Amino acid sequence: QLAVPVAVVFAPGSVPRDLPRPLPFRDVQEMEIPMNRRTSITSRYETMYRSATAQEEAALDAATAQEADAALRPLQDASLGSLTVYVVPETSSLLPQGINAYVGKHRSALVRAEGDLAALRARLWQLTQVMSFTASSITAALSDREPGGQLGPDARRHLKSSLGYGITFSPLNPEPKSHAVNWDIEDAVNRYVQPVLDKLSLVANFSVDSQILYYAVLGVTPRFDKESSSFLLSAHSLPHVINPVEARLGSSAASLYPVLNFLLYVPERSHSPLYIQDKDGAPVSTNAFHSPRWGGIMIYNVEAPASTPASLPLHVDVDMVRVMEVFLAQLRLLFGLSREELPSDFLLETPGNEGLADWELDRLLWAHTVENIATVSTTLTSLAQLLDKIGNIVIKDDVASEVYQAVASAQSAMAELAAGHLYSAFQASKKAVTSSERAFFDPSLLHLLYFPDDQKFAIYIPLFLPMAVPILLSLAKIAREARQRKKEPTKMD
Repeated sequence: QLAVPVAVVFAPGSVPRDLPRPLPFRDVQEMEIPMNRRTSITSRYETMYRSATAQEEAALDAATAQEADAALRPLQDASLGSLTVYVVPETSSLLPQGINAYVGKHRSALVRAEGDLAALRARLWQLTQVMSFTASSITAALSDREPGGQLGPDARRHLKSSLGYGITFSPLNPEPKSHAVNWDIEDAVNRYVQPVLDKLSLVANFSVDSQILYYAVLGVTPRFDKESSSFLLSAHSLPHVINPVEARLGSSAASLYPVLNFLLYVPERSHSPLYIQDKDGAPVSTNAFHSPRWGGIMIYNVEAPASTPASLPLHVDVDMVRVMEVFLAQLRLLFGLSREELPSDFLLETPGNEGLADWELDRLLWAHTVENIATVSTTLTSLAQLLDKIGNIVIKDDVASEVYQAVASAQSAMAELAAGHLYSAFQASKKAVTSSERAFFDPSLLHLLYFPDDQKFAIYIPLFLPMAVPILLSLAKIAREARQRKKEPTKMD
């Protein structure tokens, strides 16, 4: 059960006439998210309706919605997973003309009053679908438990939940004798990437590194287009680019966690300029593409000098602003932070340098918490099934302790989710994943899991057979002598 605390705050002149009872009052709505026969998820929206305080009224008197959003942030519930919706009068100039809902950078939204309570509740439902988890995001988090036919095309595009991620930025220079590529990746990471990773540090640990690869080609021959005098990469050839390039990276082999690769490819002179086409044959505006759960590649064309050929290699200063805009957009897609289609009367505030809004971080935590609990369940079930098959296995006390800890942490995470405490639920789910993985991959169990009975016979028979032969022969001789003594008549004196 996923509980979302929602506060609906009415400014003066915005209270609907058909409220069921005087303010403040609490309302609870539940909705079942259909999964499968084994998994049942209920979303529970606990809504608190109240009037605005004097400080909130002063903040709502700001000139613009952005100023009001900034002024309201210290006055609202800042706990992860919570939402605060401020209802302003229908005649308010705080929202631009034609805009009835404003979604801020934090965990609040502004809504224009629409008369009755039913219209307000419909608007609240739209806001929760934008700012909180959705049925599709939870289904995507549990994609490993769902049959493939029941999932949408984007369900398995997102990165799986992990305790950490590695990020590698790599310029690919296939022709260093022609191009001397210079990019200030350290400054670009500090300026553009680090604010995003600081925000995502609640989700996982991140490590960032970079490398320069020379003589690394895409492995796909582009097609020359006479009309545009350029080379083209079609959409169906893009999957064939990944494997040849990945063989040169080597970054994933040295990391315990999933690695995201962001590559900047400077085409050789014989294939310049190089452009990517989409499925409809139109050029891709960013000249880049991303591979789900792997990373992204951007093609960076270098303009040839218009005058006499310059001395080689040609010095190339990479425009890091343009490159980082593409890479950060791809990073959002890999984490499932793509923006949903909004109604026409919605205004969405850009997150700025932080790269993602507070409510987008909450959406990510909702999905990862549910996925962690499902992972713990799968891991412990697999461990129990394996131990049932091996009758003579010995479970050490520390392994049993990790199993108990994993179960207790998973139960705690589910209890915190039902109480609406997203942060503590996520931390408990991370602890449960760590304990379950330690139990499953404990060294005392691994060598027994891969040591079946037929191998035991193959090892021990050559050792005991030479000793068993004389013992068996001696036993047979003793048995024959005993039978002979029984057959001999007894002498009587």
